[in-house]
Amino acid sequence: MQRAVFLDRDGVINQSPPRGHYVLNRSEFNFKEGIGELLKYLQDQGFLLFVVTNQACVGRGLLTGHDLRNIHTWMSLSLSAKYKVFLDEIFYCPHQPTDGCICRKPEVGMIMDAVKKHGVSLEHSWMIGDSLNDIVAGKRAGTKTILIEESDGKNTRKENKEERPDFRVNSLLEITKIIQ
Repeated sequence: MQRAVFLDRDGVINQSPPRGHYVLNRSEFNFKEGIGELLKYLQDQGFLLFVVTNQACVGRGLLTGHDLRNIHTWMSLSLSAKYKVFLDEIFYCPHQPTDGCICRKPEVGMIMDAVKKHGVSLEHSWMIGDSLNDIVAGKRAGTKTILIEESDGKNTRKENKEERPDFRVNSLLEITKIIQ
């Protein structure tokens, strides 16, 4: 069984667009400071790397699945070229929050797809996200969780037990002190 790190995309790998907006092309995609170094560290530690991202922009018709896959291909190639990082797979949910699917976080469908396809041991794996939905998905799946805290007030409401992350960080590079 393999160890893995599941990463949200917007707010973890790239800068989050403003609330209610989406990254619709490569020119709007800006890597977060430290993401290449973090991913290289995790890869060198033997973790599989999976992106699990809600992308309702597809379900809303703002972007096609083909265009989203092109953005993801560009993202993967950029990380590979600059940092020698290889993402094992990118999973995305195209559905809107009201669709009731099993893949949209906080549901665990994308994580479980990776488990089935790649033989992942969830008890030795991590979920890194910037929202409480990411944390809930990780907890429901059985991973340890890390919440990236932002200064935008996104996660200031009182959490219930299911939403409480195992760790909180203010920067991506702090994660290297937690995951070893």
